Amino acid sequence: MKIAYCIPSLYYPSGMERVLTLKVNYMTEVYGYEIHVILTDGRDKKPYYELNPEIQIHQLDINYDLLYGMPLYKRIWGYIKKQCLFKKRLNDCLINIKPDITVSLLRRDINFINKMMDGSIKIGEIHFNKSNYRTFSDNKFPLFIQNIVRHYWMRQLIREVCKLNRFIVLSHEDAKEWTELDNVEVISNLLPFCPKKKSLCENHKGIAVGRYMPQKGFDLLIPAWRKVVDKHSDWELYIYGDGQREKLQFMIDSLNLQTNCFLEHNVSNIIDKYTESSLFVSSSRFEGFAMVILEAMICGVPPISFAYPCGPKDIINNGVDGLLVENGNIQQLADNMCYLIEHDDIRKRMGEKARENVKRYLPENIMPQWKSLFESLVNK
Repeated sequence: MKIAYCIPSLYYPSGMERVLTLKVNYMTEVYGYEIHVILTDGRDKKPYYELNPEIQIHQLDINYDLLYGMPLYKRIWGYIKKQCLFKKRLNDCLINIKPDITVSLLRRDINFINKMMDGSIKIGEIHFNKSNYRTFSDNKFPLFIQNIVRHYWMRQLIREVCKLNRFIVLSHEDAKEWTELDNVEVISNLLPFCPKKKSLCENHKGIAVGRYMPQKGFDLLIPAWRKVVDKHSDWELYIYGDGQREKLQFMIDSLNLQTNCFLEHNVSNIIDKYTESSLFVSSSRFEGFAMVILEAMICGVPPISFAYPCGPKDIINNGVDGLLVENGNIQQLADNMCYLIEHDDIRKRMGEKARENVKRYLPENIMPQWKSLFESLVNK
């Protein structure tokens, strides 16, 4: 089986790049597939996550990142020219590779992937939830203009996705949103690790993980933690990530949480940080799938999460291996954290169940779904 993947780059440490690397390594090492990864950006930059050396990388050298910072009129004209160049180079690359299946990660290539002349089966794979994909937010334009652009982009996307042989989404919750399509299948993300050690859920520590940006909702978590500390002053919360640190630190200082809430940088030993913790909190406003919930659960840490779109409602069995909270409800989030803090036996039991139940996302359980899909399409 020969598979080609289209993704902008691999040098940036985000979820999509991480999951793709896990999958293609598995396909190469376990199934013996011939994997090609086609990039447009990041020339001379090494992949952030280690790739099996048998995987072939094709750099088309389009460099969309050169457009950032340009005036709008130059950006639009430059984008049009780069799209034309991308279309030609991608077509030539695929004709040369002759893959059985080409997988689009639904970035810029989705606008013309169905027009490629290589004859391969085309699949789309999205790592975002529909309601927060292809949004257009720019305060330079009136709200009605932003809405027009957003609706146009979504109609354009639906038109192309309809032509794909299959369209893969990460959660059953998100699958229900794509009512315009009849080619949708659900294949969830896979766990990146399965450590032997696990949390005993005895330390008076909570943990949260994610980039310091509004999407992650740490501005909601910090005031919720203030309510927790009012009742349980011996508990500490550690938030691991990088980004817009100043506003969050100002909030921590304003709420007098300097000795109970800490903004930490990204660390390479995140498994150690999970296993040192006794509860995990996900306060995002939205996600594609919420990989960090999987990571915490496999480390035996019970999760408490807003029921945001998408992922938590697919992953967490509420009251059994974690707790779901009304999306954005700070008081309810605080109450549920206090509940687990105050009930040691329930917290430990949920941690055990979390580790057991989340194993359904291990590679050996997720990857056969991809193998079955590929073989069913090729053998039609």
